[in-house]
Amino acid sequence: MDNVLVDFRSAFPLLDETVKEKFKDNMDDIEGIFSLMKPMKNAIKSFEILAKHFDVYILSTSPWDNPTAASEKVAWVKKYLPELAYKRLILSHNKHLNTGHYLIDDRLANGVDRFSGEHIHFGQKNFENWNLVVNYLLKKETIDD
Repeated sequence: MDNVLVDFRSAFPLLDETVKEKFKDNMDDIEGIFSLMKPMKNAIKSFEILAKHFDVYILSTSPWDNPTAASEKVAWVKKYLPELAYKRLILSHNKHLNTGHYLIDDRLANGVDRFSGEHIHFGQKNFENWNLVVNYLLKKETIDD
Protein backbone atom coordinates (compact mmCIF):
# COMPACT_ATOMS: atom_id res chain seq x y z
CA MET A 1 0.00 0.00 0.00
CA ASP A 2 2.57 2.53 1.16
CA ASN A 3 4.02 4.58 -1.69
CA VAL A 4 2.05 2.52 -4.21
CA LEU A 5 -1.64 3.05 -3.44
CA VAL A 6 -1.03 5.36 -0.50
CA ASP A 7 1.04 8.54 -0.56
CA PHE A 8 2.98 8.00 2.67
CA ARG A 9 4.44 11.52 2.64
CA SER A 10 1.01 13.13 2.39
CA ALA A 11 0.67 12.68 6.17
CA PHE A 12 3.84 14.61 7.03
CA PRO A 13 2.39 18.16 6.82
CA LEU A 14 -0.33 17.08 9.26
CA LEU A 15 2.11 15.92 11.93
CA ASP A 16 3.41 17.97 14.83
CA GLU A 17 7.11 18.86 14.47
CA THR A 18 8.00 17.24 17.81
CA VAL A 19 6.41 13.97 16.67
CA LYS A 20 8.29 14.11 13.37
CA GLU A 21 11.56 14.67 15.21
CA LYS A 22 10.91 11.86 17.71
CA PHE A 23 10.14 9.35 14.93
CA LYS A 24 12.42 10.76 12.22
CA ASP A 25 14.03 7.35 11.59
CA ASN A 26 10.77 5.35 11.88
CA MET A 27 7.91 7.50 10.66
CA ASP A 28 5.72 4.45 10.10
CA ASP A 29 5.74 3.81 13.86
CA ILE A 30 3.72 6.97 14.56
CA GLU A 31 0.33 5.97 15.88
CA GLY A 32 -2.38 7.44 13.67
CA ILE A 33 -0.14 8.19 10.68
CA PHE A 34 -1.86 5.81 8.27
CA SER A 35 -5.23 7.44 8.87
CA LEU A 36 -3.81 10.74 7.59
CA MET A 37 -2.60 9.51 4.20
CA LYS A 38 -4.13 10.27 0.82
CA PRO A 39 -4.07 8.06 -2.29
CA MET A 40 -1.20 8.26 -4.76
CA LYS A 41 -1.99 10.09 -7.99
CA ASN A 42 -4.22 7.90 -10.20
CA ALA A 43 -4.03 4.99 -7.74
CA ILE A 44 -7.76 4.61 -7.11
CA LYS A 45 -8.73 4.84 -10.78
CA SER A 46 -5.95 2.41 -11.68
CA PHE A 47 -7.13 -0.08 -9.06
CA GLU A 48 -10.65 0.20 -10.51
CA ILE A 49 -9.36 -0.49 -14.03
CA LEU A 50 -7.17 -3.42 -12.97
CA ALA A 51 -9.99 -4.95 -10.91
CA LYS A 52 -11.98 -5.33 -14.15
CA HIS A 53 -9.21 -7.44 -15.68
CA PHE A 54 -7.47 -9.19 -12.78
CA ASP A 55 -8.25 -10.80 -9.43
CA VAL A 56 -6.76 -7.92 -7.44
CA TYR A 57 -5.73 -7.98 -3.78
CA ILE A 58 -3.89 -5.45 -1.64
CA LEU A 59 -0.81 -6.90 0.03
CA SER A 60 0.81 -4.73 2.67
CA THR A 61 3.00 -4.90 5.74
CA SER A 62 1.82 -3.43 9.00
CA PRO A 63 4.70 -1.97 11.03
CA TRP A 64 5.30 -4.21 14.03
CA ASP A 65 5.89 -1.35 16.46
CA ASN A 66 2.79 0.64 15.50
CA PRO A 67 -0.26 -0.79 17.29
CA THR A 68 -2.75 1.23 15.22
CA ALA A 69 -1.30 0.58 11.75
CA ALA A 70 -3.27 -2.57 10.86
CA SER A 71 -6.65 -1.11 11.75
CA GLU A 72 -5.77 2.17 10.01
CA LYS A 73 -4.87 0.30 6.83
CA VAL A 74 -8.21 -1.52 6.92
CA ALA A 75 -9.97 1.82 7.46
CA TRP A 76 -8.04 3.38 4.54
CA VAL A 77 -9.14 0.59 2.19
CA LYS A 78 -12.74 0.90 3.39
CA LYS A 79 -12.63 4.65 2.78
CA TYR A 80 -11.05 4.69 -0.68
CA LEU A 81 -11.90 1.26 -2.15
CA PRO A 82 -14.94 0.12 -0.19
CA GLU A 83 -16.54 -2.24 -2.71
CA LEU A 84 -13.63 -3.24 -4.94
CA ALA A 85 -11.26 -4.17 -2.13
CA TYR A 86 -13.85 -5.61 0.26
CA LYS A 87 -12.03 -8.34 2.21
CA ARG A 88 -9.12 -8.12 -0.26
CA LEU A 89 -6.50 -6.74 2.10
CA ILE A 90 -3.71 -9.07 3.21
CA LEU A 91 -1.28 -7.87 5.86
CA SER A 92 1.95 -9.84 5.95
CA HIS A 93 5.62 -9.42 6.77
CA ASN A 94 6.35 -12.25 4.31
CA LYS A 95 4.94 -11.20 0.94
CA HIS A 96 6.61 -14.10 -0.85
CA LEU A 97 4.23 -16.51 0.92
CA ASN A 98 1.38 -15.14 -1.19
CA THR A 99 0.88 -16.38 -4.73
CA GLY A 100 -0.05 -14.47 -7.84
CA HIS A 101 1.12 -13.46 -11.26
CA TYR A 102 2.11 -9.89 -10.37
CA LEU A 103 3.10 -7.93 -7.29
CA ILE A 104 3.21 -4.14 -7.54
CA ASP A 105 5.54 -2.86 -4.82
CA ASP A 106 7.98 0.01 -4.42
CA ARG A 107 10.57 -2.03 -2.52
CA LEU A 108 12.22 -5.44 -2.38
CA ALA A 109 11.73 -5.80 1.39
CA ASN A 110 9.43 -8.15 3.30
CA GLY A 111 9.87 -11.01 0.84
CA VAL A 112 9.09 -9.09 -2.34
CA ASP A 113 12.47 -10.17 -3.72
CA ARG A 114 11.38 -13.81 -3.29
CA PHE A 115 7.87 -13.47 -4.73
CA SER A 116 7.28 -16.24 -7.29
CA GLY A 117 5.44 -14.05 -9.81
CA GLU A 118 6.61 -10.90 -11.55
CA HIS A 119 7.53 -7.96 -9.36
CA ILE A 120 6.47 -4.66 -10.88
CA HIS A 121 8.84 -2.25 -9.15
CA PHE A 122 6.61 0.79 -8.70
CA GLY A 123 8.38 4.13 -8.99
CA GLN A 124 11.31 2.63 -10.88
CA LYS A 125 12.21 2.54 -14.60
CA ASN A 126 9.23 1.63 -16.81
CA PHE A 127 6.87 1.78 -13.79
CA GLU A 128 7.33 5.36 -12.57
CA ASN A 129 3.59 5.98 -12.25
CA TRP A 130 0.21 4.27 -12.31
CA ASN A 131 -0.48 5.03 -15.98
CA LEU A 132 2.62 3.10 -17.02
CA VAL A 133 1.78 0.19 -14.72
CA VAL A 134 -1.79 -0.11 -15.98
CA ASN A 135 -0.71 0.09 -19.62
CA TYR A 136 1.92 -2.59 -19.05
CA LEU A 137 -0.48 -4.97 -17.32
CA LEU A 138 -3.27 -4.51 -19.85
CA LYS A 139 -0.84 -5.26 -22.68
CA LYS A 140 0.36 -8.37 -20.80
CA GLU A 141 -3.24 -9.52 -20.39
CA THR A 142 -3.85 -9.17 -24.13
CA ILE A 143 -0.68 -11.09 -24.95
CA ASP A 144 -1.40 -13.83 -22.41
CA ASP A 145 -4.98 -14.41 -23.67
